[in-house]
Amino acid sequence: MLDHHRDGLPGLHQPSPGNGPQLKAAIKWSAIVRPQAGAISQPRYYISSLPAPAGQLLAAVRSHWSIENSLHWTLDVTFREDQCRVRKDHGPQNLATLRQISHNLLKNENSLKVGIQGKRLNAGWREDYLLKVLLG
Repeated sequence: MLDHHRDGLPGLHQPSPGNGPQLKAAIKWSAIVRPQAGAISQPRYYISSLPAPAGQLLAAVRSHWSIENSLHWTLDVTFREDQCRVRKDHGPQNLATLRQISHNLLKNENSLKVGIQGKRLNAGWREDYLLKVLLG
């Protein structure tokens, strides 16, 4: 569900003229989240400076979540991100950053015709391949 408001949302303030991009759309997206206990509808809010019809804004929101879900799935499968038990201080953010850097390095290396997980394993097994990944 996409609510397209031109008048804004309660508590959302229009920026004053000359202070950056002007708010053109406020979007309320009702996302269906499926935790183990059952489906729950959660509202998500977006703002945009793009003056576009509701259908185009809907496509932008769906595209964002498609990319986000794809990256999360890759990080989870390749690096077992969901099983990581680091919870203290800056550890979770530091490891997430290292995983994303590793993912990008492995994705950009194309001498092996295997997936990201296969490249990660090869980098652990072969020092010459690890150097090839790290040095680009």
